[in-house]
Amino acid sequence: MDTAPPPTDPTTPTEADIEAFQQQLGRPPRGLRAIAHRCPCGQPDVVETAPRLEDGTPFPTTYYLSCPRAASAIGTLEADGVMKEMTARLAEDEELAAAYRAAHEDYIARRDAIEVLQGFPSAGGMPDRVKCLHVLVAHSLVAGPGVNPLGDEAIALLPEWWRKGPCVTPGACGGEESGR
Repeated sequence: MDTAPPPTDPTTPTEADIEAFQQQLGRPPRGLRAIAHRCPCGQPDVVETAPRLEDGTPFPTTYYLSCPRAASAIGTLEADGVMKEMTARLAEDEELAAAYRAAHEDYIARRDAIEVLQGFPSAGGMPDRVKCLHVLVAHSLVAGPGVNPLGDEAIALLPEWWRKGPCVTPGACGGEESGR
């Protein structure tokens, strides 16, 4: 992919957003705070979650990728060994490692602006390894290019998941998912 979808301003979830999210994940949202990024098709593709769920359980994954098409494409990258290769590069490339540590600090600062989870890691394996490309891509989509170098790299490897149109259609056919 040549370009990533541009960052979008976080918005308060509408009923249609909540329905789309529920269709995307097949369950009701937990800890949903905002739609952190919208796919070019207009549907949510990254949601911002509360640092603690309603029952008080810590949930340090602030940015959660919700689009099933993007998630599937990222899963393919993970299965192809991209995370292992990225982690190996972190050990060899001091400049990349420093940029990834800065991405970790950005992620923590964004989460701490909501609620401080003292002693909890950021997400996705940051700052020392790559554990989850989904989180890194979500962070890159929200923060924009140049903040998370490995999230940016993963986005560059993805197909344009939005090209077929929305992954779900809230309110259509009784809330059933549109063709993936």
